[in-house]
Amino acid sequence: VQLQASGGGLVQAGGSLRLSCAASGRSFSNYGMGWFRQAPGKEREFVATISRSGGSTDYADSVKGRFTISRDHAKNTAYLQMNNLKPEDTAVYYCAAAYKFYGSDARSFGSWGQGTQVTVSS
Repeated sequence: VQLQASGGGLVQAGGSLRLSCAASGRSFSNYGMGWFRQAPGKEREFVATISRSGGSTDYADSVKGRFTISRDHAKNTAYLQMNNLKPEDTAVYYCAAAYKFYGSDARSFGSWGQGTQVTVSS
C-alpha cells in the first residue's frame, strides 16, 4: 500500500491541526494504521494507532486526551486530529500501515508515507 501524508503546517500553541494519510494500491481495510513522529535530534516515536476496523485505538501517553486517530474506509484515508498543540509536538509526522496488525512497534509497519512537518510556536 502506498501512503501520502498531508495537513502539516505552522500553528500557535493551543491550536489544532488535522493530518491526513491517503492510502492507495491495496485493500485499505486489511491494514492497521499508525502515526509516528520524529523531532530534530531525536528518535522516531509512536504517536497513535488504529485497528483495521477502527474499533480499537492506542495513544502515546504524551498525546492522550489531545490527539484522536480515525479512519474513513470509503475514502481510504486515516486521520490524526491534533488539539491543544504544544511546542514539544513539533516534529515530522509519518503515517504508516501494517498488514493485519496495529500497535506501537514501528518495526511492524511495512509501508510509510513521506512525512509532513508540524511546527508549534510558543
